[in-house]
Amino acid sequence: MGDVTARKRGRPRRTESDAAGTRDRILDAAREEFSERGYEKTSVRGIAKAAGVDSALVHHYFGTKEQVFEAAVEVAAAPALSAPAALGEGPLEDVGERFTRFIFGVWENPATRLPILAIVRSAMNNETAATVFRRLVAAQLLRRVADQLDLPDAELRVELAAAQLVGTAMLRYVIKVEPLASADIEQIIARVAPVVQGHLTGP
Repeated sequence: MGDVTARKRGRPRRTESDAAGTRDRILDAAREEFSERGYEKTSVRGIAKAAGVDSALVHHYFGTKEQVFEAAVEVAAAPALSAPAALGEGPLEDVGERFTRFIFGVWENPATRLPILAIVRSAMNNETAATVFRRLVAAQLLRRVADQLDLPDAELRVELAAAQLVGTAMLRYVIKVEPLASADIEQIIARVAPVVQGHLTGP
């Protein structure tokens, strides 16, 4: 009798763990599918097959394909989305270097770069995917950084700084233009950070 009670008590924890594992498998499969096929050619059925689950489970956990994509973006972009907290750890006078160093740190690490690349490629080729990506990045990264600046035109300043960083990252990591692609990251930071600082705090 005691064994049956113990099993019943343990079951919810196993169920929660299984659910979390299933969600993670679906998100991993979704990133792979969006990366390889692009947003338009990826289907919920294809994601489910890649994850080894029924497509009804994908709908159960995430809803539509757009919602699956948004969840995948949020997980992939999580390291970059923590930038606002990092930027608050120091004076405004060197926020440009901190922002630059933080963003390139995310791109330089293969573990964080590859999921972001998968999502960015989908966003570049489909307006629905781009809208989801833009909404998430604007709400969770750019506006939060702008709130910390407390300067006129803060949102425009942050967007210009982000454009500088994203443009450099695209040329280095996606298009792989030389000599930028092979240049030492410290050299790049030294050249880009003052420009970012100017966008954020300049006249």
